[in-house]
Amino acid sequence: MKFELEIKNNRRIGVIKTAHGDIHTPAFMPVGTAATVKAMLPENVASTGAEIILGNTYHLMLRPGAERIAKLGGLHKFMNWNKPILTDSGGFQVMSLAKLRKITEEGVEFQSHIDGSKHMLTPERSMEIQHLLGSTITMSFDECTPYPATWEEAKKSMEMSMRWAERSKKAYQNRKGYGLFGIVQGGIYPDLRKASIEALADIGFDGYAIGGLAVGEGQEVMFKVLDEIMPFMPENAPRYLMGVGKPDDIIGAVERGVDMFDCVLPTRNARNGQIFTSEGVVNIANSKYADDNSPIDANTSAPTKDYSKAYLHHLHKSNEILACMLATWQNLQYYQDMMRKLRSV
Repeated sequence: MKFELEIKNNRRIGVIKTAHGDIHTPAFMPVGTAATVKAMLPENVASTGAEIILGNTYHLMLRPGAERIAKLGGLHKFMNWNKPILTDSGGFQVMSLAKLRKITEEGVEFQSHIDGSKHMLTPERSMEIQHLLGSTITMSFDECTPYPATWEEAKKSMEMSMRWAERSKKAYQNRKGYGLFGIVQGGIYPDLRKASIEALADIGFDGYAIGGLAVGEGQEVMFKVLDEIMPFMPENAPRYLMGVGKPDDIIGAVERGVDMFDCVLPTRNARNGQIFTSEGVVNIANSKYADDNSPIDANTSAPTKDYSKAYLHHLHKSNEILACMLATWQNLQYYQDMMRKLRSV
């Protein structure tokens, strides 16, 4: 994996060159948790301008299973997506979804939220699963520091994540055109974040993610942390802010030197009737749209330009599948158009 970076008008504009194609940055990655971006065909996701999607290690290891996906030809073939895929390490979902989890130095023992079966996820197993999936970009295994956390709690959690990062690097099977990212932790404490960056840079990764933000601390605190730590992030490697976010979060983070983003917000909110348009946010469930014959968004290249707000309102109220499809396409197109504008400074 190779990263080519230009600085234009104080903004980072880059290209990540991978075995599965180029990713132009700043980039937004639609989330395809269970090997699908909900309500979208892969070719429709690509048509919005998305060059990479995110898959989820935790969900895929439980169902249908990493070994099964490998046997079927890998995640790209399985889901018919030939562009890059980034998989998260499973750490965040284990902390947030799994039942009866037990965290030790070895890893995390947990019960599946699907059927209660017992599993152990370690840095080594996370690397193995992501290798079986054939992930273009693999994430190191970490503990997502809970929020709020005291300085002592955040320090203990970060230090374990750094030991797990080292084990992840050792277990990772390097291949040309593929990459491994380390994850910066340390909560809202700049000194811990800086120590984390230093530890990861010493280990050496192809890219550096910022984890443990956008977990309830609010935009002001998030931007303050970014302002403190971005000057210390390795300059010539991609920087990925995990789980972000709202359009203004992304714009503010790009201005602070972030290259990559992912979030369920555009897809999840679409299914709940919140539509991002060139004229602002539309809550399509609102009765004022029942007779609104204007296009969902007249200025989009998505098919939503050919459908009225009244029609989408009707579909949403009737719980029709097409409501999710149109709304999701619109939101993903909006996000990709936003990223395109951010790249064309």
